[in-house]
Amino acid sequence: MKRPGRDDAPDRLYTLTQGRSRSGPDSPFDLVTLVVAESDAAPGMQSEHAAILALTKAPTAVVEVAAELGLPVSITKILLSDLLAAGKVSARHPRISVLPDPDILEQVLVGLRNL
Repeated sequence: MKRPGRDDAPDRLYTLTQGRSRSGPDSPFDLVTLVVAESDAAPGMQSEHAAILALTKAPTAVVEVAAELGLPVSITKILLSDLLAAGKVSARHPRISVLPDPDILEQVLVGLRNL
């Protein structure tokens, strides 16, 4: 009996990652890391790697790549680490905007209250 929501082929995931269960301690990937392809897929490349390169022509978050591939995020991070090590993708975190000075925010609030 098949359980809904369960992967019925865990051996496939094991094969995809060549038995690895983690992407490594120095992995730059988290859920919101943006990934961009630096090259096209090469002949003979693993199909999941080729799919990642096709998905990341424009900056794409790790969680979006995992969702599009239908793979767990942990497996996707391992595949992305392989591509990063090969120089096929680059990774960066989204920019964190600098918060305005609290004094300026207070002045704006006072101004709005005076309207």
